[in-house]
Amino acid sequence: MSYLERMREIVKVRNPHEDEFLQAVTEVIESLEPVFARFPEFEETNILERIIEPERQIIFRVPWVDDQGRVHVNRGFRVQYNSAIGPYKGGIRFHPSVNLSIIKFLGFSQVFKNALTGLPLGGGKGGADFDPKGKSEMEIMRFCQSFMTELYRHLGPDTDVPAGDIGVGAREVGYLFGQYRRICNEFTGVFTGKGLSYGGSLVRKEATGFGLVYFVSEMLKAQNKSFDQATVIVSGSGNVATYACQKAQELGAKVVAMSDSNGFIYDPEGIKLDTVKEIKEVQRERIKKYADIHKGARYTEGSRGIWQVPCDIALPCATQNEIYEEDAKALIKNGCYCVGEGANMPTTPSAIKLFLENSILFAPGKAANAGGVATSGLEMTQNSQRLPWSAEEVDSRLRTIMCNIYQDCAAAIDEYGLNSLVEAANIVGFVKVARAMLEQGVI
Repeated sequence: MSYLERMREIVKVRNPHEDEFLQAVTEVIESLEPVFARFPEFEETNILERIIEPERQIIFRVPWVDDQGRVHVNRGFRVQYNSAIGPYKGGIRFHPSVNLSIIKFLGFSQVFKNALTGLPLGGGKGGADFDPKGKSEMEIMRFCQSFMTELYRHLGPDTDVPAGDIGVGAREVGYLFGQYRRICNEFTGVFTGKGLSYGGSLVRKEATGFGLVYFVSEMLKAQNKSFDQATVIVSGSGNVATYACQKAQELGAKVVAMSDSNGFIYDPEGIKLDTVKEIKEVQRERIKKYADIHKGARYTEGSRGIWQVPCDIALPCATQNEIYEEDAKALIKNGCYCVGEGANMPTTPSAIKLFLENSILFAPGKAANAGGVATSGLEMTQNSQRLPWSAEEVDSRLRTIMCNIYQDCAAAIDEYGLNSLVEAANIVGFVKVARAMLEQGVI
């Protein structure tokens, strides 16, 4: 049995029932054969097992009181995965589906995504099985304060710097940061995605969506294609989806469909993004309301149905495992030639295999959705300097980072004789982290 096969078996034995985590690790392991053939010192020092095992896993209870005075208890998590190239960096997710497997898969992927940016950032992830939907402002504030009352002791601007994720937007980040500042009696850049009034960066909210489109644009350009005149569908309607839609439209695309967890809207004339922003960001309503406002649009229950809509480019920006094999078949049948992952691991392994077998241009999330954490790194730099940058400067740096990630991955395809950007992104990120660990000894 080869070293990589042994590692796969060890992970399965140590982490039974953690399906999402095993899926993420398996995908990386399957890419690494050329790396271990070239660098035998990685096997000699057992570098893969050391990378797979998180440096620290923190699980804690989060008690909070609702508006009726009832006490509730949720479970909180922070997995500090790898700090070989910088402080732990990764978002906090509030969603009922959150468990240790999901947080570990996200943290593991974050390690390599952060390495791809070229910034000195380690990887981590956190969250809670708390659902902000339907909660009052005061309930959300009390939950965030209780969550931070435990988590604060594990954070620091040079230790662990969280950000937002699903269910954690500017409002939640504000409450979390405020409680950290209150407890620690210090104002430091310990969070990113902060409000502009207290140290946040321009373009941070837009960054993951913008970065996705910048990366996909580079990939399309290499094939003499572009977003101009392309028909696009975008799953989700949070920050990533909204600003991927905006940037795609700015580049000349017609985005015809978006979704939320209940269903999707189809507007053959093109999505009116101002309406989506009003519904989702201001009114905090379901996307179904869009069809009540624009009579030419159609709403359909069931978010997975969005993949039946004919398109040239598909941008999954909602959540993990949202494109299955049958969805991939529908996209291919309807003429889709490019898929760019805006979410973390939104495409199942069998669907990815089908895309690659049919020569679909495929941008993996580790590379394509790195724009958010890249801009978080830029926010950390601004906080350290005590100087804000203009939107133009941040956006320019973001575009450069995303173009460099594509070029690094494209170069790895040639260097290692690879077949896809999926393998390339895994290898480029892994080699950078592995080399840093090797130079720092067994720690």
